[in-house]
Amino acid sequence: MQFEKLIKPVLAGIVTCALAASVAVAQTPTKISQFNAWGAYSYKDSGNRVCYVLSVPTKKEPADRDHGDIFFLVSQKPGQNVSYEPQVEVGYPFKEGSNVIVDIDGKTFSMFTKGRNAWVENAAQEPALVRAMRAGRSMNVSGKSRRGTGTSYTYSLSGITAALKEIGKCK
Repeated sequence: MQFEKLIKPVLAGIVTCALAASVAVAQTPTKISQFNAWGAYSYKDSGNRVCYVLSVPTKKEPADRDHGDIFFLVSQKPGQNVSYEPQVEVGYPFKEGSNVIVDIDGKTFSMFTKGRNAWVENAAQEPALVRAMRAGRSMNVSGKSRRGTGTSYTYSLSGITAALKEIGKCK
């Protein structure tokens, strides 16, 4: 009986500490600022700061489909030596083995897909894509869903330069 009286508070304390630790690991992003169509955000991952810019499409095709949440991001991960990494995230799985094509003023970039995400196929092309984004007015991103449906998203590039400049300060 004495043992139960002693152990219950200790176990409760351990559970409370474990829950607090799990919440601390799963950080919620903090919005740094909004630059027209692009927001700048940051969060901590294993003690390292991660910053990114994010935008949502101004137009989704086909218009009669539920696309889920769609984002285009560019990340800075100084603790992992990642600088300006573009990424597409959609609300459905891409067709396995398919590519996503990003078109900015006639300049095209290919991205490989995995699940609901896509990244630049040739990492050496990431800086060129980011430069094109800074210089462009709009961006079209097209891909194919797992069901074979062709999808297309149009993004405004208004504010991208200022947003990227903001996350350039990420340390």
